[in-house]
Amino acid sequence: MRHDNGGGLLAAHLKSLGVDTVFGIVSVHNLPLVEAVEADPELRFVPVRHEASAVNAADAHGRARGSIGCALTSTGTGAGNAAGSLIEALSSGTAVLHITGQVESAHLGSGRGFIHETKDQLGMLAAVSTYAATVTSARDAGRVLREASAAALAAPGGPASVEWPIDLQYAVQEDDGESAPASGAPVPDASALAGARDLLASARRPLIWAGGGATTARDQLLALLEATGAGLLTSNSGRGSVPEDHEQVVGNFATTPAARALLADADVLVTVGTHFRSNETADYGLRLPEAHIQIDVDAAALGRVYPARHALHGDAGAVLPPLTEAAVRADADWTDRVRRVREEVRAALHDGIGPQAAICDALAAALPRGAVVARDVTIPSSAWGNRLLPIHDPRANVFPRGGGIGQGLAMGIGAALARPDEPTVVIAGDGGLAVHLGELLTLAQERPRLTLIVFNDGGYGVLRNMQATYTERRSGVDLFTPDFARLAAAGSLPYARIGDASEAAKVIDAA
Repeated sequence: MRHDNGGGLLAAHLKSLGVDTVFGIVSVHNLPLVEAVEADPELRFVPVRHEASAVNAADAHGRARGSIGCALTSTGTGAGNAAGSLIEALSSGTAVLHITGQVESAHLGSGRGFIHETKDQLGMLAAVSTYAATVTSARDAGRVLREASAAALAAPGGPASVEWPIDLQYAVQEDDGESAPASGAPVPDASALAGARDLLASARRPLIWAGGGATTARDQLLALLEATGAGLLTSNSGRGSVPEDHEQVVGNFATTPAARALLADADVLVTVGTHFRSNETADYGLRLPEAHIQIDVDAAALGRVYPARHALHGDAGAVLPPLTEAAVRADADWTDRVRRVREEVRAALHDGIGPQAAICDALAAALPRGAVVARDVTIPSSAWGNRLLPIHDPRANVFPRGGGIGQGLAMGIGAALARPDEPTVVIAGDGGLAVHLGELLTLAQERPRLTLIVFNDGGYGVLRNMQATYTERRSGVDLFTPDFARLAAAGSLPYARIGDASEAAKVIDAA
């Protein structure tokens, strides 16, 4: 197929992936790409204010749709600005196609200081991407785009970065349309699977732990849960794999005393696609049952944190059904205990967060089932947003899994534009919001159906609390905070304030 320039090729490729929105910043080194996307009636170009935000928004747009997102950035500093958010996508295994410009191919690697040139840009991108490549000819570009997209979408997933010299963007593209080779799904060892089936068949007090790898096997996970009568713990990433109003879902509460007691008494634990992150295992101090069946599509994850008696290398959707076939029903008193623990941990947290429980309750009541709540790294998120605020669909569970502050607003914008028919909420702190305050202008310009809730404690509250534990001195945690009412007015954004718990429901409903 022939295209007048690289922009036409990119637009056609994006539409073949089902992408309808692209986030980025225009530059002299990506102009034909941006122009083609913006001109195509089936595509929308969203001009964010920072390259990191472009990747965050594309990341969340893909998460909210269960597909792939696309970000366009400039070369050099622009690509460098995107790197932090590529780390987030790599950490979370989310599919992002990142296209960055590059200097003219004749000057590539010359080190002459050509404008926007940087040393070993491809090496930088390779360090923060699951795939990175350079377009080396106008005949090569289509193949590179398809390879990159396939790599981003293949388990365990992650961002794919393509650098594209500007002269080759302007060139006529001759694309042979050859598909990228498909990688086969791994199949677990037959003896390991047989051993896991036998172990599960002997279980009377089973537990399941679902991570992000379980979100693509929701029906199969639910079938196992209901066949066994087990309790379901989740990581933060695994929330919503089974709707959190299911009576056997304990949720993201593994380190609570009641859940620890369940783990201590369980006779079998099945873990599905979880990385056992430090903040979800008390820095790996959480004890798991020795009778551990671990399922993961990433071979490197098997046994990496906790030993597994039966390590099953495969896709959860394919591995769970044969386990379910072998499962037997748990003791009735065990399933009853799971239900009690589920209620106990939620009630204890609800009571423990004081007045902010009114905000959590108001959000749960006001939002449609499955609506996105994008949560930046802030005290309300870590205290209750990541555990107590109910998640019923994993595509609604948008947060920076790598723990980097300041990504929430751009993620919320991306998610809101992915789901224009329902409201999206962003939970952010004043410190995190300040990292990319310019995205308020994107919010004002694009007008997504988004409510931004800013918890204002005048700085970095999480770190302030940590410092208070060890010293009376405060270092770098107290920040100047703008007048948010005037800031909103400057962007013609509606503004309201919650000053008391009694105001939460009325203000959030109106917003």
